[in-house]
Amino acid sequence: MSAIEKTIRKVVGGGLTTSNKVARQLKNPWRKHPFLTGIHEPVKHELSLTDLRVEGEIPASLSGCYARIGPNPFKPDPRGHHWFLGDGMVHGIRLNAGRAEWYHNRYVRSLALEAAGGPPAAPGPRSATGPGDTVNTNVLRLGGRILALVEAGAPPVELNDDLDTVAYTNFEGALTSPFTAHPHEDPLTGEWHAITYSPLMPDHVCHVAIDREGKVLRQLKVPVSDGPSIHECTLTQNFVVIFDLPVTLSLGAMAKGFKFPYRWDSDRSARVGLLPRSGTAEDVIWCEVDPCWLFHVANSFEVDDNTVIIDAAVYKTMFAHGPDGPNGQPVGLERWEIDLNTQQVTRSTLDATPQEFPRVDERFFGQPYQHSWTVSLPSSPVSNFAQPNSLFHHNLHSGQRHEYAFGSEGVGGEFVFVPNAENAPEGEGWLLGYVINTQSDTTELRILNAQAIADGPVACIHIPHRIPPGFHGNWIADN
Repeated sequence: MSAIEKTIRKVVGGGLTTSNKVARQLKNPWRKHPFLTGIHEPVKHELSLTDLRVEGEIPASLSGCYARIGPNPFKPDPRGHHWFLGDGMVHGIRLNAGRAEWYHNRYVRSLALEAAGGPPAAPGPRSATGPGDTVNTNVLRLGGRILALVEAGAPPVELNDDLDTVAYTNFEGALTSPFTAHPHEDPLTGEWHAITYSPLMPDHVCHVAIDREGKVLRQLKVPVSDGPSIHECTLTQNFVVIFDLPVTLSLGAMAKGFKFPYRWDSDRSARVGLLPRSGTAEDVIWCEVDPCWLFHVANSFEVDDNTVIIDAAVYKTMFAHGPDGPNGQPVGLERWEIDLNTQQVTRSTLDATPQEFPRVDERFFGQPYQHSWTVSLPSSPVSNFAQPNSLFHHNLHSGQRHEYAFGSEGVGGEFVFVPNAENAPEGEGWLLGYVINTQSDTTELRILNAQAIADGPVACIHIPHRIPPGFHGNWIADN
């Protein structure tokens, strides 16, 4: 173990010096943390509701559960807190035959939750390459199991059909690296691919590949420097794409007691790595790009033997304006064109409006596509994402953008696409997502026609309380 890794383990694991502990305690524990108050205030109870009020008509083709996860600290403490770190809670609504059968919200049963006085922890292995076991960022079906996911260390958590925690899993011992919140499925092969990282392994990231049955196919180490944060990768026909951008591990932030230890590094360059799916670390094609940041990709694909296209929601910087949550200057939806011969990246703007959470028809991921949906963002770098916003539909062939505003009291998060039939043309189907009503402090699951979002919801399912803003979710169809 290197000296730097020993230092990181000591600090991340809680071994702060006395002076650092004192420094943390001196921070005002009673301040109104922007991600612990208002619409971000944690909910206090797990609920099972069956008598849900519905406006409109739920499409009969929707049979399954819409589930989204996000942070919900069991014992909130503003000192050093960051939005990304709260205890995970899953919120789900089951739909069947045009009916809303139930709403459930459930904590992910971590050791950290139990230590804070919450429910007992679930069994299963924890990671030796991660600083904790809190899981709060994504929920999806992989290898026949419903999994809750987080980046930077903790292994996946299996949930049952009611969204209760079953156990932590490392895929029967096969997963030895950290995992990610954003694996991507190749719909043509059924394989899942991920780029994973951890603050305890700052000198490399890992490419993890898993087959459609949940078998780990490979774990390849790719050398990097400075411990970059990599929220998401993407796929094309031949490549797994690595985003090595200037948000890196900050020992200074850790020493000051901040629990989220990543900061913008203005002195660091940025690059995109194209890893052949079965290649080695030496085969990565590294392409310099102007310093910037992205959390999420809409899609990516190859247009010929020499060109890779990546569409993403991009920021000038990230984590440069404060320690509480994401705070970058959004520059809109961009297209990056990578010339494999020159290894040059050309950036162009598809839509300059600040926006996030791009989603597509996942049946066309990694392939040329036409439709993408995003939600608008505040233009300010410092925001708690509590402002009324809109849903966008981008038709990339026509260049048109359609908009559905959530209303003067509506704050919406990520919307996911569900095709209305297995063989439906791209983009024909439904969009599902939670919208908070800030006046009534309640929530709606709104369902929209993906090709006619300006017409408004075809159905609204009312939840009689506020679901705090979360991160990612998915439609988990019945098998």
